[in-house]
Amino acid sequence: MNAEHIGPASAPRDVFYATTPIFYVNAAPHIGHAYTTILVDVVTRFHRQRGDDTFFLTGTDEHGEKVAKAAERAGVSPQVYTDRVAAEFRATWDAMGIAYDEFIRTTEPRHQQVVREVLQRVYDRGDIFYGEYSGLYCVGAERFVTEKELQDGKCPDSEEPPEYRTEANYFFRMEKYRPWLRDHIERNPDFIRPERYRNEVLAMLREPIGDLSISRPRARVPWGIPLPWDEEHVTYVWFDALINYWSALLSRGLEQRYWPAVNHFIAKDIVKPHGVFWPTMLKAAGIPVYRHLNVHGYWLQDERKMSKSLGNVVGPLELQAKYGRDAFRYFLLRDMSFGLDASFTEPAIAERINADLANDLGNLLNRTLGMLSKFRDGVVPEFGPLEPDDEALRDTFLSLPEALSAHFDELHYERAIEEVMQAVRSANKYIAEQQPWALAKDPALAGRLDTVLRSCLEALRCASVLLESVLPEKCRALRVQLGLPDVESSLADARRWDGLPAGTQASVGDPLFPRIDVAALLDELAAPDTEPLEHKTPIDITAFGALELRVALVTHVEPHPKADKLLVLTVSLGAETRTIVSGIRAHYTPEQLVGKKVVIVANLEPVRLRGVESQGMVLSAEDPDGSLSVVTVDRDPVAGAEVR
Repeated sequence: MNAEHIGPASAPRDVFYATTPIFYVNAAPHIGHAYTTILVDVVTRFHRQRGDDTFFLTGTDEHGEKVAKAAERAGVSPQVYTDRVAAEFRATWDAMGIAYDEFIRTTEPRHQQVVREVLQRVYDRGDIFYGEYSGLYCVGAERFVTEKELQDGKCPDSEEPPEYRTEANYFFRMEKYRPWLRDHIERNPDFIRPERYRNEVLAMLREPIGDLSISRPRARVPWGIPLPWDEEHVTYVWFDALINYWSALLSRGLEQRYWPAVNHFIAKDIVKPHGVFWPTMLKAAGIPVYRHLNVHGYWLQDERKMSKSLGNVVGPLELQAKYGRDAFRYFLLRDMSFGLDASFTEPAIAERINADLANDLGNLLNRTLGMLSKFRDGVVPEFGPLEPDDEALRDTFLSLPEALSAHFDELHYERAIEEVMQAVRSANKYIAEQQPWALAKDPALAGRLDTVLRSCLEALRCASVLLESVLPEKCRALRVQLGLPDVESSLADARRWDGLPAGTQASVGDPLFPRIDVAALLDELAAPDTEPLEHKTPIDITAFGALELRVALVTHVEPHPKADKLLVLTVSLGAETRTIVSGIRAHYTPEQLVGKKVVIVANLEPVRLRGVESQGMVLSAEDPDGSLSVVTVDRDPVAGAEVR
């Protein structure tokens, strides 16, 4: 916990309490979790720079049927399982430099106590009753759904068919609060943002929403918080998980300070629980409703949402290790318009890093410090008289703090970043137009050279302040190269054009954002996941026997649309047809392969190679010169025959 972020309240400009969803612990964190958490980290850092009194909450949701089943599959108790996965989430956020103030777990006694108190309060008001319900139940979402919510007969999140269940549970009189909630949203247009999600919730409220099942029989789902008035039932996951936003503050006596300013940040798949369940629960419990519900879109891979259940998740730590912590953060914030979906590809990360960070910001730093070192021995000069071009550059940067504040308040994070980068580009253009290398040739223009160099240095310093919430490590490292201390900045530092004292010794350091070889990256992503024979680990006969080798008839071949080295083969195994992606395009034309009977490994887990799912591997032999020959058979066995 970062206690230094929540020191004594002292008349700050504003109060800002931001929450991520608490993430379900039935699997490890992925890029979807990382985006929300990095987003809230960036937003909270910006508010802290602005002088606001901030509090940042994240954590893990640890009860429910899915968790109990995941623990059973892992062969451990639910508590051992949740301890393990919660620790993985926390370690991931720590490794990513997430500056949260509180990490809450729903298995903590402090949370369970508040949940029971809230439940009892709502029960005592007569808003919880016992009844029986029959309907379609999505195990993945742990809730009953309507036919209208299904997509092709399947649950919208997991893409699994729902179960029909009849069960006696306790219910929350949610329908009672529908008119109030609809009126509240209509009177407060920024309650749910962006507007499309406000309209989505209002559309839900035009029809009866029914009452909400809030318990499960303890005999069937023992892993949960027992109801205070009936220990034979445990509370339903949403009436447990959502209360974390309140319990985290209440347990520390901070609810009066921060709750009025609460901003929830969520992905669009949980709009209904946060936009309908949660405010009606708060109203019934006599707790003020939140200030804003901020809803972002999905990161898509091959036009599909990333999801544990769909098996197409991307690990955030792997990407961070490959591209750098700050560069990864930059891509996520810059390439998603808040509220809309965005497509994820590794080449897109590389291209964004090269274009914005290496070419624009990195180039400005390297050119400026290089000229400062060459012409002034690295010592920051005094300003001379400002000419109109100097004033224009100054005014561009000094207008940015207010512009960024407006963009952040309106959830336009990518616009805020782009506005700073446009200013950086204007500084690069300023260098090209002022030609300091030409000024340096004429001693009579020394004062003019000083002004140009100092203007570029101030542009860099201001940019480092404005981008620090997104690039915290790199921006502080940039200021160190300028000769400033390695400390966090305030937004006020970007409202001045004299923040770098004359006489300061600057020093050229290593490039902050090395360029990425995109061509090499594309080759890497296109290459089959193989290694040279000499690096293979020996296996015994049992392990070899686990391989399922079969004869496959190649019926169709086409070049991979996104990779020069890959072919996409359609093969027949007799009763089954499969698609296999193979890195043999340099060695065979499609016409040479069609009609061949090749040998494939048939029991590999499917993998996606540059967007195409491969359901096996074609065996080939490699000569010393690097040429490949696919493995075939010398007679004519039937397609699908097992190779022994």
